[in-house]
Amino acid sequence: MHDFNAIAEAYIAAWNTTDAAARSALIEKAFTADVAYCDPIMQGDGHASIDALIAGVQGQFPGFRFTLKGAADGYADTIRFSWALGPEGVASVIEGTDVCQVENGRLKTITGFLDKVPAR
Repeated sequence: MHDFNAIAEAYIAAWNTTDAAARSALIEKAFTADVAYCDPIMQGDGHASIDALIAGVQGQFPGFRFTLKGAADGYADTIRFSWALGPEGVASVIEGTDVCQVENGRLKTITGFLDKVPAR
């Protein structure tokens, strides 16, 4: 049985960590080596690619933080959770829901859906 909240929290921690060395350690803890990530805007495979995606989002939205919206849920090896991204103490700018496959307590695949995006 997986601790879905702990898995989602590890994911969020990786996305919020700006120190490259600390983020690399969190990525290794949260994601399998052959992780595959995709959402409507970006995709990547493996730890180095996940790190580059996270660094890119942090560069585009400096000072923004990810937070979990509610509790993660799932069954067997599938987890889903919703998140929000925005400056601390301010309403979120972007929100999404991720559906993931878990292997040995780490995320193997992440399929992201964007629920709220700013108007362009």
